[in-house]
Order: sequence, then structure tokens, then C-alpha cells
Amino acid sequence: MMALGERALVSLQSVPSLPRHVRIQYDPVRQAFAVLSPEKVFWPNEISLDILRRCDGRSTVGHIIADLVFDYDSDQEAVAADVIAFLQEWSDKLLVRL
Repeated sequence: MMALGERALVSLQSVPSLPRHVRIQYDPVRQAFAVLSPEKVFWPNEISLDILRRCDGRSTVGHIIADLVFDYDSDQEAVAADVIAFLQEWSDKLLVRL
């Protein structure tokens, strides 16, 4: 367990999940998916949404990166850097649990 105020750091072995207070929901009016958190709404782009959907509490960050590299036929180093930065930012905001 981490001490209060201690920052969780994303690693390839981290197993991210969405906390109970965060959910993904489709908004039919805007025809887009929103990420809902108490008193906050986020409108992620397609790739961010794809990353968040893979935060299932079973897949490691390494597996998420490998899947995205395959799905988007992209450079592994670039995808890894983007995914780790994204998950770190969302973890720091308490929107992703590591």
C-alpha cells in the first residue's frame, strides 16, 4: 500500500483499471463516448478511449501496448511512450488505478 500523497508510477508490469467512480458512457446527443467521474466529464479521442477500454484490471501495460501496436500497425517505442504518458496523467488525476 502506498503512503498518502505518494505517486503511483506506470510500468510495463502495471495492471491498470478504472476505479469505481469512473465509467465510460455513450452520449447519444453528441454521438460520442464520455468518461464520467464525479462532477467531471471527459471527451476522449478514439485512441484514448481504446486505451481506457483495455484498462480491465487483467491486462498489463506491456500487453496493452503490444495490442495497440498490432491494431494500429505502429512503432512500438512511440506507442509505449504515448500509452505510458497517458496512463500516468490519468493515474495522477485518480482516473486510472495502477
